Amino acid sequence: MDEFKRISIIIPNFNGEKYIKPCLDSLMWQCDDTIEIIVVDDCSDDGSMTVLSNYENVRVLRNEVNSGFAASVNRGIRESNGEFMLLLNNDVAVASDFVAALYRAIQKDERRFAISSRMVCFNERDKLDDTGDFYNILGWAFKRGDGNPISQYHKPTKVFSVCAGAALYRKSVFDEIGLFDECFFAYLEDVDVSYRALIHGYENWYEPTAICYHIGSATTADGNKYSPFKVRISARNNIYLVYKNMPIGQLLLNFPFLFCGFMTKAAMFATRGYVKEYICGLVDGFKGAKSLKKSPFKAKRTLNYLKIELMLIDGLLKQLETKSRR
Repeated sequence: MDEFKRISIIIPNFNGEKYIKPCLDSLMWQCDDTIEIIVVDDCSDDGSMTVLSNYENVRVLRNEVNSGFAASVNRGIRESNGEFMLLLNNDVAVASDFVAALYRAIQKDERRFAISSRMVCFNERDKLDDTGDFYNILGWAFKRGDGNPISQYHKPTKVFSVCAGAALYRKSVFDEIGLFDECFFAYLEDVDVSYRALIHGYENWYEPTAICYHIGSATTADGNKYSPFKVRISARNNIYLVYKNMPIGQLLLNFPFLFCGFMTKAAMFATRGYVKEYICGLVDGFKGAKSLKKSPFKAKRTLNYLKIELMLIDGLLKQLETKSRR
């Protein structure tokens, strides 16, 4: 086995020829012998491998089939040597002290599973992209601070989930709760794993001093907010997320709110021309849910479920706050 590394940086890549060099260059000077960089390539057919061949200190793993984001990062985690996993999208460039800032934040408390970074829009540096993710009682996951000015969100805070596009995770907790669910393929798999951590009593935090610049949906939606693929798979994964993590009592309690949330989304996508994809995604979710591994309910975690329920209610208020601060 290779020499022990304290932090492993894992970058999934699919046809990221024009993104991967700025990403790696931004990391080079802040990485030393305690950090390893692993790029997991998902069958790229562009010039990605040519670019990667110029980095001797980057370990490249090539998948035989394109299995999606979750499978790629899981492979990177399994083959890494670090105590902490820094997941980074290939369309992210990081600022100075990024790695150290995330490491300092996760070291503050052993109950911290994951630390979300301060993601700034790559092409609009005066706007935020993400400051930690929330999930609410309507079944909506959303990016805190999305589109808000960079003058906001400068305080560390607990969040429901971290964005796996630029976040640091504690590997020992993965050993306890499991890795990313590969049934999700892409989208919401990071909310799912953060949800599982909350069920087990861990915390997820946002760290404002860890700054990076994100293009967003560069691989799966060509940089656009919506695409037929993204709408359908996100709708499916929303069903997966609820089914996997809510015990039956919580599902029954939240059903009226979830129903209203899904119907509101359907109406919204109807105005954008994606209602067929959204409905098909929901159907896919109901069909595939029973094949998923549910988070087992344990009475000793009842307090954790109560805390999560309060977070789901607070998430709706947080979403309204995000919109009001734009």
